[in-house]
Amino acid sequence: MNTRLTRTLAALTFALALLSGLAFIGTGFTHMLDDGAVCVETGFWRNASLGPEGLPINKGVEASSSAARLCQDDPSVGQRAADLGSQLPWLLFAFLALLFFSRLLKAVVLEGPFTDAVARRLTVLGWCVAVGAPLAGLVAGWSHSWLVGSMAPIVGSGPTVAGPQVLVLAGLAAVIMGKIMREGVRMREDLEGTI
Repeated sequence: MNTRLTRTLAALTFALALLSGLAFIGTGFTHMLDDGAVCVETGFWRNASLGPEGLPINKGVEASSSAARLCQDDPSVGQRAADLGSQLPWLLFAFLALLFFSRLLKAVVLEGPFTDAVARRLTVLGWCVAVGAPLAGLVAGWSHSWLVGSMAPIVGSGPTVAGPQVLVLAGLAAVIMGKIMREGVRMREDLEGTI
C-alpha cells in the first residue's frame, strides 16, 4: 500500500475540509451583513406575463420572466436568512464529509486499512453522507421555496429537496462496507487468538 499517497490525500482532504468550513463561516457573516438585494431564480415564472394583470408579485420585488428571476430590493431578515439557507447547508455538508474522510485516511495511514478504527470511521462517514445529503437538500429546498413564496404568492409551491440525492446510496454503501470490515476484523482477531 502506498502510504505516501494516502498521507497526501489525507492532508489534501483535511485542507479542503478547512476551506469548506471557512467558506461556511465567511459566507454566513458576509451575507448577513450585506444590505443589497436578494435574488432567487425559479422555473415557475419563466415566460409568464408579469404586467398589471399578470402574475402577482409583492411590493418592492422586481421580476424578470425571461430569466425567471425575482429580486427583493429591501429584504427582510427572514428573506436574507432563507437566501443563505440555500447555500450554507451544502457547505456544512461538504465540511463534515471531507473532515470524516480525512480522518478515515489518517486512520488508514496510522493503523493500516483493515482495522477496527478504519471500519468505525468508514461507518461514520457513511452515515454522515447518507443522512447529511437529504438533510442539506431539504433545508436548501425549503429555504428556496420559502424565499420564492415571500416574494410572490405561488399556489402549491411546497418545499422541495435540492441537490444530488444519489449520495444517499453512496453513504449507505459505506455504512455496509464499514459493518463488513468490522466483522472481518473481529473474525481475524478471533482467529489470531485461537492460533
